[in-house]
Amino acid sequence: MEEEQQPKDVSALTNNDSGPQEGIMPTTPSSAPTTPGKEAESQENPKLFDKDTAVVKIQAWWRGTLVRRSLLHAALSAWVIQGWWRLMLARAAEKRRQGLLDVFQQEEWAAVKLQSWVRMWRVRRCYCRVLSAVRVIQAHWRCHTCVSQGLIKGQYQATSGQLHLELEILQGSRPCYVSECIPLPIKQ
Repeated sequence: MEEEQQPKDVSALTNNDSGPQEGIMPTTPSSAPTTPGKEAESQENPKLFDKDTAVVKIQAWWRGTLVRRSLLHAALSAWVIQGWWRLMLARAAEKRRQGLLDVFQQEEWAAVKLQSWVRMWRVRRCYCRVLSAVRVIQAHWRCHTCVSQGLIKGQYQATSGQLHLELEILQGSRPCYVSECIPLPIKQ
């Protein structure tokens, strides 16, 4: 009866699906309560104890391998997700940066355009003032020239022997009319 109990304990330890348990070791004859029949059994069949220990060790190694494999898979999956997330963050930051650059460029263009219009308006206003002053000066100069030097209007007619002139001289407030006929010397 005790022989059947020993393999049941080993199978109970090996069928444990909760993973490797480092603190649990199979019961050995030295740690089990000593009975005269058990000591005899372990001494008679030392290979059974070594076989059971080897089975437990293999199962613990395999469970550890499975756990390490699942942890490696989880770590690789987390690494892939982190890489993807960093890429998404970089793309979002680049999109935000590009948007800010576009807004900045539009604001700069608007400021330059506004400055250009203000400068153009100031230069045009200055030009219009100068043009108005030039027109005033020209009008006064022309009036002064006409009054001080007078204005001569006239027409002439040349015939075969004489030159007929009619002149109107405007000087001061009254016009003066001159009409003359000048004989032309003809060489023969």
